[in-house]
Amino acid sequence: MPQADLANFDPIWNTQYVVRNGAALVWDMLYGVNADLKPQRQMVESEEVSGDRLTWTFRLRPNLKFHDGEPVLAKDVIASLVRWQARDNMGLMIKAIQDELVAVDDRTFRWRLNRPYSKLLIALGKVGTPSCFIMPARIAATDPFKPISDYVGSGPMKLVRSEWVPGARAVFEKFSEYVPRQEPSSWLSGGKQILVDRIEWVVMADPATASAALQNGEVDWWETPIADLVPVLNKSRNVVVDIADPLGNIGSFRMNHLYPPFNNVYARRAILTAMSQEDYMRAVVGDDAYWKPLPGFFTPSTPLYTEEGGEILKGPRNLDAAKRLLDQSDYAGQPVTCLVAQDLQIAKAQGEVTADLLKRLGMNVDFNAIDWGTTAARRAQKSPPGQGGWNMFHTWHAGAVCVDPSSYTAIRANGDKAWFGWPTSEKVEAEITAWYEAASFEEEKAAIGRLNRAACEDVVYAPTGFFLAHQAWRSNVAGIVKGPLPFFWGVSKAA
Repeated sequence: MPQADLANFDPIWNTQYVVRNGAALVWDMLYGVNADLKPQRQMVESEEVSGDRLTWTFRLRPNLKFHDGEPVLAKDVIASLVRWQARDNMGLMIKAIQDELVAVDDRTFRWRLNRPYSKLLIALGKVGTPSCFIMPARIAATDPFKPISDYVGSGPMKLVRSEWVPGARAVFEKFSEYVPRQEPSSWLSGGKQILVDRIEWVVMADPATASAALQNGEVDWWETPIADLVPVLNKSRNVVVDIADPLGNIGSFRMNHLYPPFNNVYARRAILTAMSQEDYMRAVVGDDAYWKPLPGFFTPSTPLYTEEGGEILKGPRNLDAAKRLLDQSDYAGQPVTCLVAQDLQIAKAQGEVTADLLKRLGMNVDFNAIDWGTTAARRAQKSPPGQGGWNMFHTWHAGAVCVDPSSYTAIRANGDKAWFGWPTSEKVEAEITAWYEAASFEEEKAAIGRLNRAACEDVVYAPTGFFLAHQAWRSNVAGIVKGPLPFFWGVSKAA
C-alpha cells in the first residue's frame, strides 16, 4: 500500500514522492545515491573529467534497453537531461554554465561547461525530486511543463498500463531484459535485482481498512501506517513494524508568495510566531519519541544542521504578537484557500491544525478538502486564489534531501524558478551560492547558518517539525531496508 494514490505518472512534471517512488521502478538513472548519500555509477560505465573540470565525458553500460526492446542510446540520455534541466534547480544551474551537451557515439556523451560544477554527479543521482530518470528520446521530447502519456522505461520493472486504475491500484511487472549492475544494491545504486514477478500497489485511503488488510495478509507491505495504528500492528505476530528512514522528515506549511496575504513577509512571520510545532507533530505522529521541534530547515544530527536565526520558531507561541504582524501585512479578510489532501494522513493532520490556527488568527479559511492527486495539480497553478489557485498546502520533505541545498528544492527562493509557492529572497539565494562556492567544510557550515537565518527571516516556508515515520510488512517478506523511499530490489516473499 503506497503512501498515496498514483494519480499521474511523470516524475519530471510532478514532484510528488509517490510518483518518484514508482518512477524508480520504471526508469533507471545515470547515477544513484547510496545509503551514505554518495552518488554511484548506475547506467554509466565510466566517466572522464578534464583537468580543468570543465569537460565531462560519460560512457553508458552495454546492453541497456528500454521496455520496448530498443537500446538506450546517448541521444535518449541527452533528451532526458534537457527535459529534467528545465524543471530541476540543479539542472537549471548546470544549464546556465553549459556550453555543450552532445552525443559522441551511441554509448558516449559529452558535457562541456564554462565553469566547474562540483555537484554534477550529485545532481544526476539525487533522491530528491525531480530525480534524473532516463526515458526514450521521443518521450523526453514532451514539453517539461506538460505530463507525458507514454511510460516506456529503462528500469527493472514495467508499468502495466492496462491495469493502472487511478484511485485503486497500479501494477508493475518485471522487465526480463533489464541488466542489473553486479554489486550489492544500496538505495538508488548498485544491482537492482528484482526477486518478484509482479508488484501491485493497492490504494486504501482509510487507515483502519489498510491496517486490517495487512494483518489479514491481503497486502504485504504498508509504506506509511499512521501513528495511531502502530501499537495495534505491533501486537500482530505476523507483522513487522520499523522506522522507515532514520533521517526522518520535515513537515512543511507551504505558502503562496505570489498573492495576499502571504506575498507579505509580515503575514508569513505571523504564521511562524503563532504556530506550535508540538500541535502539528502530535497530530502527525503523536508519540514524543518520534518527533522533535525544528528551529530551522535542515535535517537534525547531520553535519550541516544549524539552528542559527531560528529564534522565531523556538520561543513560546504568541497569538497576540502574530495578530499584530498580520495587521502590518494589511490582510483585509479575504479567504485563505487551503489545499488539504484527505487521502494522505500527513497532509490531512497538518491541514486540520492549520485551519484552527488561521481561524484563531482571525483569518477567513477556505478549506479545500481534496485528494493528493488534485493537490498536485492545483499547487502548480499560478492563477489567483478563488480562480483555481491557492494560498497554502501541506507536505513534507525527506530528511535525506534536507541535509544540504544540493537537492533541497523546497529551500530555494529564486522566484518563478522556485518550487511551488515561488518565494523570492536574494539573501537565501546568496547563501546557497556561497555554499556551492565554499572551499572548506567550515565555509559550508557558515553559509548554511546564514542561509537558515535568511530562510527564517523571509519565511521561505514554515517548518512544522521533524518526525520519524513507520513502515510495516508481513513477516514472510524479506529484504526491506530503511530509506527515504521503498526500495523494491532485493525484496522477496515466501509462500
